[in-house]
Amino acid sequence: MDDYEDLDVDEIEFAPVEGAGERLPLLTLEEAHDLLDWLRDAAARSGPDAAVANRWAREIAARIPSRD
Repeated sequence: MDDYEDLDVDEIEFAPVEGAGERLPLLTLEEAHDLLDWLRDAAARSGPDAAVANRWAREIAARIPSRD
C-alpha cells in the first residue's frame, strides 16, 4: 500500500517521550482511519500543506491495519 509494503516499523526512530509531559490517549482504529482519510484528502489538494499531509498520511498508513 502506498509504496510502504516493505517498511519495517522497528527501524523507525521515534521521538523520546521522557520528560515530554503527559501523552495523549491513543486513537481508536476508526479515529486513525478518519484522520488518514482527511490527510489523504488534504494531500490530494494542491497547496502549501499537501506535501506535509502526504508524509503524515504515509506514516500513519504504515502503522495501522487496513480498513476491511
